[in-house]
Amino acid sequence: MAVATVSSKAFAAPEQPKRRPDEPLNAGFEAGNLQGWQVVHGNAFGDRSVTDLASYWGGPFHQDKKYFILGTAQAGESAVGELKSSSFRASSALSFLVGGGYDPDNLYIGLVRERDGRLLLKQTGTNDEAFIRIVWDTKEWSGQKVHIVVHDSSTSESWGHINFDDLRLGDDALGNGHGLTFQPIGQANQPPRHKQPACSLYAKDPLRPQYHYTPYQGWINDPAGLIQWKGRHHLFSQFYPTAPFWGPMHWSHAESSDAVHWRELPVALTPKAAGPGDDSGRFTGSAMVHGDELHLVLTDYVDTRAHPGAVQENVIVASSRDGVNFTLSSRNPVIPGPPVGAPAFFRDPKVFHDPTDNSWKVVIGATNGAQGQVQLYRSESSDPFSWSHVGVMYTGDGSTDALWECPNFFPLGDKWVLFYGSKGVGWYETGTYNGSVFLSEKRGLVDAGPASYAMQWYKDESGRNLAISWMANWPTSKWPSRANGWAGQQSITRELFLRADGGLGSRPIAELDRLASGPAKRLGRLQVSDKAVTIGNTNTARLKLTIDLGATSASSLTLSLFQSRAESTLLTYNIGSRTLTLDTTNAGYGQAGKWEAVLAKPADNKLTLDIFLDRSVLEVFAGDGTVMSATVWPRYRESRGISVVGHQGTVALSAVSVTPLGSSWC
Repeated sequence: MAVATVSSKAFAAPEQPKRRPDEPLNAGFEAGNLQGWQVVHGNAFGDRSVTDLASYWGGPFHQDKKYFILGTAQAGESAVGELKSSSFRASSALSFLVGGGYDPDNLYIGLVRERDGRLLLKQTGTNDEAFIRIVWDTKEWSGQKVHIVVHDSSTSESWGHINFDDLRLGDDALGNGHGLTFQPIGQANQPPRHKQPACSLYAKDPLRPQYHYTPYQGWINDPAGLIQWKGRHHLFSQFYPTAPFWGPMHWSHAESSDAVHWRELPVALTPKAAGPGDDSGRFTGSAMVHGDELHLVLTDYVDTRAHPGAVQENVIVASSRDGVNFTLSSRNPVIPGPPVGAPAFFRDPKVFHDPTDNSWKVVIGATNGAQGQVQLYRSESSDPFSWSHVGVMYTGDGSTDALWECPNFFPLGDKWVLFYGSKGVGWYETGTYNGSVFLSEKRGLVDAGPASYAMQWYKDESGRNLAISWMANWPTSKWPSRANGWAGQQSITRELFLRADGGLGSRPIAELDRLASGPAKRLGRLQVSDKAVTIGNTNTARLKLTIDLGATSASSLTLSLFQSRAESTLLTYNIGSRTLTLDTTNAGYGQAGKWEAVLAKPADNKLTLDIFLDRSVLEVFAGDGTVMSATVWPRYRESRGISVVGHQGTVALSAVSVTPLGSSWC
């Protein structure tokens, strides 16, 4: 990858531990060269591999001290070779920093036993240049002579390299001094799934959210097919089981009695058999009930690179009588492709019941080449198999991109709501609809944070308008959970409502109270000035605050979340501008940045915040319906602190509570 120096906010660097005498020579490359290391073969590594670059196109490398191995520096992306450390005796633990490409077979850091050359452990990168700390339990080989290899047999021109730094042994491998303990990240730490139930299995991974849906291994993105049927909530997700990356799309499947506690079901849909390089798959879609069957209405995506001349995207149906086993209809495709003359982009059908003419309709994401569009179809017989084109329901003005994915459309109060995704950002529009055409009156972000895309709506059996969002975005390169073999998480279930200003609001569903694993800690009324007040010490909890703005003299207040001596996520509310700012620039391995939202002035002059912390992810709900979501991925196990501080005056907190939350798998 091309490397360019960019400015970045540096991490506070704790004092480094002294090197052990039995460590390999030059374990952190601070000699500025490959002293103590041997190039075994190939041209991927040499003295030019050792660099002191601080940053690249995506931000800081986060190396230890000054020097490290950059896999492209010696001979470029596609060069191959292997680098070997001097011999040392294994101790109880070993850790190191790894970055670069993901390829478990061809790119890895390996631990090799000297006596027989056996590769004991290995770890690949995550397709990001920035370093992640990998921690290995090596007690099994303690005292045996071993060495490290930096292995690159990838000839890929994209992410065909691996980066390495800071090999540590024993107690030094476990922490960074001053009471900071590394998260034990690494594929070697993930036990086989069949060994134990999901509740205890999921708890072992320090990065894994406990009450947000995740795949045990593999990749998920868009939630799909959301529905409550026969009392059970069904959550399908775009899924690739083979690696923690997007690939030929399957549909994973989970069900719940309360839209909070999930039970994994068999994979619902798989792609057609395809050869290497064929990304054809089952893209996003929705669900409807007809007769006594559950029907999935979805995009069948055909990779036209592998199938020249084929229709890229059409609509198909899969049906089930038991809600578990799905069969593709013999009448597929039910919509053979985009309207005549329209571009090939045509995806993500979302079915809805239209009360204007008591019919079933479906919206599909589309484009005219310059603006995003929503195509509208009507079922001629109220079933999922026969659709006729109504027309273009809505065309954007181009400011929200030319391609719209994952459209949803439904009545809410006295308005109609349209939301869709484009370039990793979720947008909503509210307005009016006459049965064929939507007129927008207001537009805004579905979620004001960096980790929300492809949200899908459904109406439950009690009539509530619910939604779940993919807690990620396409532009980011920050996926540290890939080092543990999985990527992607879904949001908690939200209830949608119309805000006082006509915009779309979200709030947590009431059933989330069932996650409480113990009594709430209630702090009562607090007066907080410029000395921070500790609220709690947890990374899996629900934090509720009420700020009495009328009794507050401070200009702003800041909540520190996932806090330790080295890192924290900051949530600041400026009282004068009513701006809520989420700051993750010093928060962990996640996407660094600042995001802002202007909140409505509370009618009673009391601001409420309802905050969900789940190990590595964060969802913040303000009382006006604004929501901000982020993936944080703390580096240290001690990053659990919660505190609040006022600026230039006193903050009046009329209520504060912290409730411990358990697992959605238990």
